[in-house]
Amino acid sequence: MIVTPTAIAGVWIVGVEAFTDARGLFARTFCAEEFAAAGLAVEVAQCSVAYNTTAGTIRGLHWAGEPVRETKLVRCTRGALLDVVVDPRTDSPTYLRHVAVELSADNHRALFIDAGLAHGYQTLADATEATYQMNVPFTPGHDRGLRFDDPRLGLAWPLPVSVISDKDRAWPLLADGPAVHVFGATGAPV
Repeated sequence: MIVTPTAIAGVWIVGVEAFTDARGLFARTFCAEEFAAAGLAVEVAQCSVAYNTTAGTIRGLHWAGEPVRETKLVRCTRGALLDVVVDPRTDSPTYLRHVAVELSADNHRALFIDAGLAHGYQTLADATEATYQMNVPFTPGHDRGLRFDDPRLGLAWPLPVSVISDKDRAWPLLADGPAVHVFGATGAPV
């Protein structure tokens, strides 16, 4: 694996070292020892998949608030997406800055996202699937979020928004107050 830091502390691009032959490709996508050597200590407690029917779908921008310390390894296994990470940490030198990385089934890259960073993406193709590995299970009541279209973030989504959840559309703008919303045990807004 090839682990490359980005402009935001806590965000790394994880590339694969592919071995190819007549059958196709083989590559390691996760190795605890290699992650530890890169300074990324990760325990996997939960894996999830998100299937997105339509290009232009936006999911996010989310993170888990304290005391939950959720890290994520996100990979696109079908189609393509633009993955965006925003730094909402008010004490950070990169506060409200973002990085955007294209993840696709073809480039095999993943994004490692440290705790406390807001994550979201827009699908670039129909039938796009993303997988998540998290170090902690989902913890109801700790969801935090930023609005995908908040002018203070200056995000330029590549496609018009085709689908977005009511929850993601309802996050407050930064000018309106803290980016906090409470969810019930099922993960649904209350």
